Amino acid sequence: MRPRLPSKAGLLALLLAAVPLTAVPGAAQQPDQPQPSNRRQLEADARDAAQPLPAASAPLELAEVLAASRFHAPQVLEALARVRGAESRVLTTEGAFDTLFSANAEARPTGFYDAAEAGFRLSQPLATNGGSVYGGYDISRGSFSSSQSGNNTAQLGRLTVGTMFALLRDRDIDERRFNRAIATGDVVLADNDRLLVAIAVQARAITAYNNWVIAGQRVAVFKGLLQLALDRQAGFKRQVTEGLRPAILLTENEQNILRRQTLVVQAEQALQVAAVSLSLFWRDADGNPIVPGPERLPRRLGDPLPLADDVMAALENRPNLKVVDVRIAQARTRLQLDRNNFLPRLDVKAEVNQYVGDAGTAGRPFTGTASMVGLNLSVPLQQRLARGRLGQTRAELDGFQQRRRFIEDQIRIEISGLSIAARQSRRLLGIAIDEQDRALTMAGAERRRFQEGASDFFVVNLREEAAADAQVRRLDAAFRQIVAHADLAAATADVKALGLEGS
Repeated sequence: MRPRLPSKAGLLALLLAAVPLTAVPGAAQQPDQPQPSNRRQLEADARDAAQPLPAASAPLELAEVLAASRFHAPQVLEALARVRGAESRVLTTEGAFDTLFSANAEARPTGFYDAAEAGFRLSQPLATNGGSVYGGYDISRGSFSSSQSGNNTAQLGRLTVGTMFALLRDRDIDERRFNRAIATGDVVLADNDRLLVAIAVQARAITAYNNWVIAGQRVAVFKGLLQLALDRQAGFKRQVTEGLRPAILLTENEQNILRRQTLVVQAEQALQVAAVSLSLFWRDADGNPIVPGPERLPRRLGDPLPLADDVMAALENRPNLKVVDVRIAQARTRLQLDRNNFLPRLDVKAEVNQYVGDAGTAGRPFTGTASMVGLNLSVPLQQRLARGRLGQTRAELDGFQQRRRFIEDQIRIEISGLSIAARQSRRLLGIAIDEQDRALTMAGAERRRFQEGASDFFVVNLREEAAADAQVRRLDAAFRQIVAHADLAAATADVKALGLEGS
């Protein structure tokens, strides 16, 4: 909050209190006058307070702050970590399509059957039709029971290749492909959430930076106001010594000096607070906050962010709208899976076995080439599970569609309101500039009249403080315009204006 200047009523009360004193001859000898040593200390402190801000050898630019907050703000890094987590979940779902290697070895050293067998198999799930292909090799010796006769091989073993895939249920989608689609959508969700966070961080960084710059300019305004009183005090001392003015005038001006020095101290405090707030966004390469010193203050306020010609055209760029679109797409994928569960399962299997070498202990049937084709059918009769899931997903999809409609309406209203605020802030700034110019002109004219003896000391102070107040109001109006433009850029997801281009 900027320091408030004394009201006109307060200054008038001070004048009425001072007028009787200024009319008393010899007021310089009154016992309640400050001692010369106290006056010298007061003026020394005031001169120190009125020193201008250090020259900015390397002014801190807004682009530096935006670059630092873009890459090093903890909120952004946290959102990036969520993106990496979502990408890892996609890799997890891809594991359902990993090639599987298996091997076995079995022997029966005692018992009625003396069989022994060994082999391996490679199986590759298919990502297109819910099936898999497989191949392998196995070899056996000895005798098997009739129920295990299929384990017999030729002397040099048996090569096997086969496939299995779905004709109805799980042909277009199954749990594996559904999980992968959902995980892929979660990556898009996490990335849009990251962009939302980054946009909010950049908008706040712009506000914090310009608040710091304007706080520095407020300090300069009040230091200039204090310097006027100090310069006038030197002239008053000379005039009092020459008997041209009463000594009480020094005391009255000292009161002005103290009041203006208070304004400087309050403004400097606000500047330090603004610098600490800015360090939340301006960070070094390790992400540590940097508190900028007054020597980094630029000498002028930057321009507000440019406005797009058609702000409504950027509606579809809003990340939160894209988030709802992804949710709708995920619900439709889940709806496809629920409908898939109504279908009967009809799987086809084909397998070819090539026996290698002469017949084994089981005889000639286990030589040459053997092939097999089969179908497997299963039909759930009641379908209560599928009906329940389908109804739940349809309700969820309807809810997401209504949410999208509301968010779109909300964004349109938000952008319209911010557009109005941006346009009006430009008009208010123009009015504040005109008011400042006139107040400065009036203050300069009143000082000249006072020097010529045609004005009153009270009126000079009133004009000077009114001019300072107008300068502060102009700074406030400029700050409101910058914030309005930054808010509109955030509302329209203008990544270029916010320093996020290529993000």
